[in-house]
Amino acid sequence: MGKNLARFKEIMGEVYDISHASALLGWDQQTYMPAGGAEDRGYQLATLAKIEHQLWTSEETGRLLEDLEKDTLPTLAPDSDDARLIVLARDLYNKRTRVPAAWIGEFTRLTTEAQQTWMKARQNSDFSSFQPALERIVEMNREYAQFFAPYQHVYDPLLDMFEHGMTTAEVQAIFKQVRAEQVQLLKEIAARPQVDDSFLHIPYPEKAQWDFGVEVITAFGFDWQRGRQDKSAHPFTNNSSIDDVRITTRFEPDSGMSALFSTMHEGGHAMYEQGIDPSLRRSPLAGGTTMAIHESQSRLWENLVGRSLPFWKHFFPRIQQAFPAQLGNVDLMRFYRGINRVEPSLIRVEADEATYNMHIMLRMELEIAMMEGTLAVKDLPEAWNARMQEYLGVTPPTDALGVLQDIHWSGGMMGYFPTYALGNLVSAQLWEQIHKDLPDLDAQMEQGKFNDLLGWLREKIHRHGSKFTAQELVQRATGSKITPEPYLRYLRQKYSQIYS
Repeated sequence: MGKNLARFKEIMGEVYDISHASALLGWDQQTYMPAGGAEDRGYQLATLAKIEHQLWTSEETGRLLEDLEKDTLPTLAPDSDDARLIVLARDLYNKRTRVPAAWIGEFTRLTTEAQQTWMKARQNSDFSSFQPALERIVEMNREYAQFFAPYQHVYDPLLDMFEHGMTTAEVQAIFKQVRAEQVQLLKEIAARPQVDDSFLHIPYPEKAQWDFGVEVITAFGFDWQRGRQDKSAHPFTNNSSIDDVRITTRFEPDSGMSALFSTMHEGGHAMYEQGIDPSLRRSPLAGGTTMAIHESQSRLWENLVGRSLPFWKHFFPRIQQAFPAQLGNVDLMRFYRGINRVEPSLIRVEADEATYNMHIMLRMELEIAMMEGTLAVKDLPEAWNARMQEYLGVTPPTDALGVLQDIHWSGGMMGYFPTYALGNLVSAQLWEQIHKDLPDLDAQMEQGKFNDLLGWLREKIHRHGSKFTAQELVQRATGSKITPEPYLRYLRQKYSQIYS
């Protein structure tokens, strides 16, 4: 290894040490930190963010990158780790140098405190108490977008943070196709007799829910020597290294399976991080490539595995043992149909697969309107409720069940929501290929065996970290770039069976 490359990797190691230390403070903030610590935690995270930014954008980092591109990159195989590191680092460096360190510090401090404000506002169902913080967050996101002008759309720089290479126009075109197909499917389902899921909306002991979720993701392959689970107001995954990946779940009083599917979802994120090649640690390559790929992993384990009939042919006797009073008189097919019931609902994370993307499209449209300035933050609850009624036929009775339900805006993550729907598309596209490569997968799941499935994902997706773009990774794994057709086929096949 040349001297310049060795020095560059040393700097990157320091950058990601700071980033991971910040991640650990962020995890603590949402799990165990006392509420009174929010202000000082904001300053701590802001200081670390500025130091990280200064390392990234230093004259030495820029000079090393120029030398590596000139002298080292031409000598490397294009898909080698070092070549991909240099290419990715150049893109990140170019973005970082457009953003002032002072903005980074202020935005980090603002969003740290805003998350505590959001938690209180959600608890009290009081949007007005969160409104000033969100107004400032929207204002700062507009400032961020201006750092990248000119652009095709003001939303593009925000989307690019989470889904590099994808534009607002491209996502809108995909969503337009998906929405038309899903609306038609929902009409057909609505014309059929509804399935019964009443057995899910009774009290389930919290400890038994926790224990069963742990049993399931252990069977999936979650490594407890390199991960843990805790409770939080909103489920999330946090990694302070590929060997320290933490997930959280939450419990809903009237939704007996909520914590289980939350655990499966976050477990999917975590297993992605745990599967990254150790040789990539402490570098820009040591993370998921984009959030669409990340969400494909969480949605795959939560839905394509966790809501499938082969999975429950194995685990249904176990869950009946865990909850005999609730499920002792429920048979397998009634349970399977119940957990896949299609019904427009208020809460995104509780939404069924057939309506979930409608929640995402609603949020993206509202984010775009706020960024364009055509929707004032003060009018957000009214706009939210109107779109919920238009898209799903339900109107939230409170802010907590409506505009305040998600943590993302308090963390400044505008541009993130579209990746959930894109992740749905990728998950189904991977699923089709997995079944071609593992034709006995259903039989394996019926036996509670997931080693081959996890092994396929490790080989095709996880180990590469951020070496490849989302489109490159999907192309390499399936032979095609991201397309909605497999997802639409999956929905129609599944719900044709459930709703006859």
